[in-house]
Order: sequence, then structure tokens, then C-alpha cells
Amino acid sequence: MAGRTHCVVVIEVDGEKWLADPGFGFSLLRPIRLADGATDDHGGWDYRLRRVPEGTGQAWAIERRRDGGWEPMHTHDELPVRPVDLDMGNHFTSTWPTSHFRRTLIVARHLPGRHVTVTHGTVTIRRPGGPTEHRPLRDGELADRLDELGVPLTDDERGRLVEVIRRFPPVS
Repeated sequence: MAGRTHCVVVIEVDGEKWLADPGFGFSLLRPIRLADGATDDHGGWDYRLRRVPEGTGQAWAIERRRDGGWEPMHTHDELPVRPVDLDMGNHFTSTWPTSHFRRTLIVARHLPGRHVTVTHGTVTIRRPGGPTEHRPLRDGELADRLDELGVPLTDDERGRLVEVIRRFPPVS
């Protein structure tokens, strides 16, 4: 199933369908049953899957619990995904001049009790049931955050990364 350039995977186990979201970012931690209203609580992170109208058909919305309510994360249709669809999406996100993936560092990982996202200018830390911390990345903090998130870079690679992101536009 596809949602513009984001894809999810539907698998069948013992006659039951499950949706997995192997994407980066603040994604599901494990597959969720593909059924309207299905929920999953994993370590305090609550997710829900809902059937929603889209265009002339139906789609699936993945939502996360936040601030006492449900917040949409993505919507995916059930149209078949072909290799050309993936090629086009990957080509667009990696080459289109206005694609934010060309001018933003994004590293994210679930860690015990928190989800950390680091861009070239910000740090966002989410904790189950708690407020989100979002702040500017401090000078010199990037190396420590990359280590915390388990990014295996040599000293040379780390130095080249710092040089590349110096050319990125400021985070607004």
C-alpha cells in the first residue's frame, strides 16, 4: 500500500492481515492488525488504525495517541504498488530541488522510554504520555546525538557530514 512516497507493507499470518510500517521517523514499533479500529500499545506508545474515505474509495489512517486524542500520522490506499511507483517516489525525494530530503539531515530512533529525532538544526524528544521536547540543536551537540542514536560513522565520515550540513538552510 502506498501513500505518495511513503509505503507500508501488508502481511498475512495464519489468515489474518497485519500492517507494518518500516519507515523511518515516528513509525509503528511492530505490525498492527489490519482492521478498522485496531489499536496497539507498545511500551506506552499507542497507535490506532482506521478506515477512512479517500477520493472515491477507502484508505487506512495510522494514528497515534497524543494529548488525550488521536493524531493522524499517514493515510495509505490499497492500490497495488509497482516497482515504477517506488522508483518515481525515490527519484523525487532524492533529486527534486524542493524536496526537504535534499536539504535536511534527519536521524530518528526509538530508544528505551523515548523517541529521538535529530535534524541538522533541531532535537525532538517524545516520551509516552509526556510532552514533546523540541529545541534547537546546540553547537557541537550533533556528534553526541549521532552516537546516542547508534549511527556508525568514522571520524572522516563525521567530518564530511558536518561540512555538508553547514551548507543546509537554517531551520525555521
